[in-house]
Amino acid sequence: MKNLIVFALIISLSSFISVNGKDIEIALEAELAQKIKEPMIVDDDDVGKNASNGKFIWMEGKPKEGGGGRGWAEFIINLPESGKYALWGHVTAWDGNSDSFWVTWQPADPNEDAQATQNKQFRWGVAGGPVWHWDRINHWLDAGTFDREWKFKKDVILKGGDTVLRIAVREDATMLDAIFVTSNVKAKAPGEANVRLPTKKDIKIQVEGLAVNQKGKITTTWAKIKSLP
Repeated sequence: MKNLIVFALIISLSSFISVNGKDIEIALEAELAQKIKEPMIVDDDDVGKNASNGKFIWMEGKPKEGGGGRGWAEFIINLPESGKYALWGHVTAWDGNSDSFWVTWQPADPNEDAQATQNKQFRWGVAGGPVWHWDRINHWLDAGTFDREWKFKKDVILKGGDTVLRIAVREDATMLDAIFVTSNVKAKAPGEANVRLPTKKDIKIQVEGLAVNQKGKITTTWAKIKSLP
């Protein structure tokens, strides 16, 4: 019985954390974030037609330069290995007044409220487009945009691998549908990064929290399995 449960867990986790060659890949639905603080909301309005799983998150409203500045979504992501990671977002950015978020990923980033500090190191300049498309999360600095990567040390993994990703509102109407986590930090285009939208299995595991829920992280699950008779 114990062997069957272990096998089932391995199958489940492989759908959430997949290995493409040597790359770790995790696909997440934005609306299934562990915490969402208003005025960022989950929406299924036609303005986000064709969103993955039929829903997306945003600060509802018309594009407005410098608008927003309140509301965020947080994801607890359990990383299986130390090393460098990149993030991609499935987004819609209507124009130059609705094309940015603030992004911090702890503990690689400091414990800083980017909405309060306005630190440009954490500003993501979203590639424009009125339909859903993939964009790699970047630094939008005065000198231009530069791809971001995050390095997580071994001690993070030894403590369970929990990391906290916050996507915070910077401008009204910028829309986020899904997030793709990858250890492929060299990819410059979505195809090179092997990006994908979450599958039904990804969604099931994200909801059940086997890999992203702080209360049911993988290490705890394995401990329970090992204690079975």
